Amino acid sequence: MTESELRTLISAGESFDVEFKGEERRSLSDADLVEAVVCLANRSGDRPGYILVGVEDDGRITGARPRREAGNTIQALISGRTRPSVSVQAALLKIDGNPVLVIQIPPLRHPVGTADGKYIRRALGGDGKPACLPFHFHEMQSLQSSRGVLDFSAAGSSEAAWQDLDPLEFERFRRRIRESQGRGDAALQNLPDIELAKALGAVEANGDVRVIRVLGLLLFGREEALHRLLPAHEAAFQALQGTDVKVNDFFRWPLIRLMDEIEARFRARSQETELMVGMLRVGIPDYPERAVREAVANAV
Repeated sequence: MTESELRTLISAGESFDVEFKGEERRSLSDADLVEAVVCLANRSGDRPGYILVGVEDDGRITGARPRREAGNTIQALISGRTRPSVSVQAALLKIDGNPVLVIQIPPLRHPVGTADGKYIRRALGGDGKPACLPFHFHEMQSLQSSRGVLDFSAAGSSEAAWQDLDPLEFERFRRRIRESQGRGDAALQNLPDIELAKALGAVEANGDVRVIRVLGLLLFGREEALHRLLPAHEAAFQALQGTDVKVNDFFRWPLIRLMDEIEARFRARSQETELMVGMLRVGIPDYPERAVREAVANAV
């Protein structure tokens, strides 16, 4: 990193990817430094993170205090005190005569903790600013899923039974295929419910259904079963007028039903503006239906 790049980083302020650690009042301990590395390693995103030692929270450059460790020794310290070991890059740069220790943390695909078992993550604090918060087990699963390491939808639910799936949702899925204008797999719509669920990987079955996967519950689960077996599953539709909330409805429905409902609500609220193009009158919707469908699919 060059001095110019470091100045740009500091002028942008703290963020999810950048943490300032000032030493104006006291030296930063090795334990605090390692925890800061763990915090930035456990964050969403695929960009490197940076810890800038010698920069105060308000962006003032007061300088890093002399320490035994620098460069490769800092890297060895962090590698030895993190589990799994985190390989960072460290460099000491000077800005206006003040030394700034720059530690670059690579994006990682797995959760990281300190050697003594402390797990923290980068998230929004109660004041709306990035902070280091406790990293709970279910959040680790979510982070691994977002990084493509863990497919949560493929996990089996030991308490779920075939009766927790709703035949109406299978029909809804088939209707989606019929209305997809050739974009869906037409062979699926003629399969019996169990065979359809097997083809999608929603269940594990060989004659009898042995395991209902999370995917099966999300696609075909009854509302009561979703509430009982996947209590964190929820979607909201919110409509704002300025800063006033006009609609704020929450749903715990299977995904296809959710998409149908949200798309219908968008269509009811989307208006068209008519433009004259030569002799033709062309209607321009506020939200193109295809864009809405893709946005909703990405969200759920």
